[in-house]
Amino acid sequence: MSELTEVDYGPLQDLIGIWQGDKGLDIAPDPEGSENSPYYESINYSACGDVTNAETQVLAAIYYRQIVKRKSDNSVFHDQTGYWMWDAARQLVMHSLAIPRAVCVLAGGQYTGRKAPDGSVIIEVAAYADNPDWAIIQSPFMQENARTTTFSHSITLGNGKLSYAQTMMIDIYGKTFEHTDKNELLLVA
Repeated sequence: MSELTEVDYGPLQDLIGIWQGDKGLDIAPDPEGSENSPYYESINYSACGDVTNAETQVLAAIYYRQIVKRKSDNSVFHDQTGYWMWDAARQLVMHSLAIPRAVCVLAGGQYTGRKAPDGSVIIEVAAYADNPDWAIIQSPFMQENARTTTFSHSITLGNGKLSYAQTMMIDIYGKTFEHTDKNELLLVA
């Protein structure tokens, strides 16, 4: 691993820090239809440095932990950890995550350099249950009762602001449900 100051984090560079937001909305499946939960959250992104795979691929890695709390009762309803990685040689962004529901995701996407109208960076990754490259792994229980079939995540990042939209397609309660999360966060440290 290199010194943290020498690492090329590419479009992920501005993630590093502590972010907080209180404009979140989680639309989750419910046996009766859907449940809308306004939320606030904190995400801590920490620089890890770089790592070399098979002596040829160099990845810059950022570790994160995300804690999401319902506004209605201040209870934690989502606790997620993982890594964002940048492969500069291939212009590839990767996002690995695990949630304590026995679901893990390795999502990826080509970084195109696309920018929002205000100049903010746009980062997009996706994964699919049966994809050999960008996959969703889940326990047998989740496969049978709440199978996630697709995952997509888009971040717009710049000027001390981060907004994201995340969608997971889930087969649950005898139907396919689009589970979405959105929030806007500010860099606080």
